[in-house]
Amino acid sequence: MSPPAAPHYWERLNARLTVHGRRVLVERVVDQGRPCAHVAAELGISRQCAHRWVARFRAHGLAGLVERSSRPHRCTTRTPATVADRVLALRAQQRQGQDRIGPQLAVPARTVSRILRRHRVPYLRQLDPVTGTVIRASKTTAVRYERDRPGELVHMDVKKLGRIPDGGGWRAHGRAAREHTRDRATRLGFDYIHSLVDDHSRLAYSEVLPDEKGRTCAGFLRRAAGYFAAHGITRIERIMTDNAWAYQHSLRGVVAELEAKQVFIKPHCPWQNGKVERLNRTLATEWAYRQVFTSNAQRAAALAPWIEHYNTRRGHSALGGRPPLSRLSPT
Repeated sequence: MSPPAAPHYWERLNARLTVHGRRVLVERVVDQGRPCAHVAAELGISRQCAHRWVARFRAHGLAGLVERSSRPHRCTTRTPATVADRVLALRAQQRQGQDRIGPQLAVPARTVSRILRRHRVPYLRQLDPVTGTVIRASKTTAVRYERDRPGELVHMDVKKLGRIPDGGGWRAHGRAAREHTRDRATRLGFDYIHSLVDDHSRLAYSEVLPDEKGRTCAGFLRRAAGYFAAHGITRIERIMTDNAWAYQHSLRGVVAELEAKQVFIKPHCPWQNGKVERLNRTLATEWAYRQVFTSNAQRAAALAPWIEHYNTRRGHSALGGRPPLSRLSPT
């Protein structure tokens, strides 16, 4: 039995007729009076396709030979314009994603996402957290993992933030005004935000500390472990950190006290510690830069209430819109 013949070139194309080909079809059928089936065979199209283009030409002339949009004239299930306006207004006002806007408006998160994309609203990761203006574009990774039980793995990291001068910095007064009032002889320095995140439940604990030295990191880990124990995570098995000197040399005693194992990420690969890195970004957008603070102490005092909100009320997309505490047993 001989193998099947290879398909013709035109049989491998989706659109087998260009506008010029349709004009040739119409000339041979309408002007020359040839049978539509014969011309269809010559052009390598079906008889139904040939009859359709001839009928369009007779009804609309040359304009009928141009492709029509496949968009429906009306969509009965489309979200009402009033709901779309509320979604856009809430996004502009609160700068939140579809997983948080949807429950507020009783609209599916996927519908909110489609509304935002249809109106070409930039992604949150591309916006300045204070002003809402587009400042950058970024990418996300598709590689995800999650430990099976609380405490099996926790992530630890430090984020550095510039201190706020008394009376507020450039975010409160604008860059131009701040340049005139800034005392360049006085160095404000930095705050160091130490954080610990549970891989399974996403329970988080953070503190504002003056440095990232070994003794400071060890003390923070000990207090963070106490916070986790008070919320149901009584055993920490593994602690993942980057390769900072303080983490490599100063956590051994606390890690031994917790009967845990310390795990280091590969150098220059911060995405391996991605859950705490993502918390760092959330801290920046929803706590540090979400509102204008007029002093450094005011911002530091707002961290503990925000962490409580994060753990008990703020919906987490990786947890199906539930807060981290929903994955922990009541204590």
